[in-house]
Amino acid sequence: MNPNTFPTKGNLILAKNSLRLAKQGYELMDKKRNILMRELMELIDKAKDIQAEIDSTFSSAYLALQKANIEMGIHNVSELSNTIPEETSIQIKQRSIMGTEIPLVEYDNTNSKPNYAFFQTTMSLDEATKNFVKVKDLTIRLSMIENSAYRLATNINKTQKRANALKNITIPYYTALTISIQNALEEKEREEFTRLKVIKKRQTAGQ
Repeated sequence: MNPNTFPTKGNLILAKNSLRLAKQGYELMDKKRNILMRELMELIDKAKDIQAEIDSTFSSAYLALQKANIEMGIHNVSELSNTIPEETSIQIKQRSIMGTEIPLVEYDNTNSKPNYAFFQTTMSLDEATKNFVKVKDLTIRLSMIENSAYRLATNINKTQKRANALKNITIPYYTALTISIQNALEEKEREEFTRLKVIKKRQTAGQ
């Protein structure tokens, strides 16, 4: 048997302290979950908007690319595509939201102008290039948002489990323990009071 469940005043104080801490912990977990949920919903809304923008920009880019292929020839467009440099400026850092580490993507988009000579190309290729650069920027933003949303959802799930454990297991346990010890101590006090009354009555009768 757990000695902390014995009906003593010391154990009653311990049980009450544990109950108070459990309630405070639940309140903190609940607040954390609500904050993370708000952050997650904002990210989901942003992701929807960016995904819609990516879809429309992709459509515009491919239409312009098809037009460029017709005007310049697929071979020439393919050759010019080799002038586009590989993206090497992306850096992934971290920031924290209520203990959740989420990615912060940084990259240099200042050098996004075409590297080919304009006299060799048509406006349709310029339009396609501009839209594909925009798609790259949007895709980087979307990947950061989706990754952040996934990590927040994972932390929300963990926080919810901890909050449920406190609410459904820990708090009821210490509530019942506090009541049990308190009732036992009160019963003991009543017995002691009755015993003292009997002793006093006998002493009075003996006089």
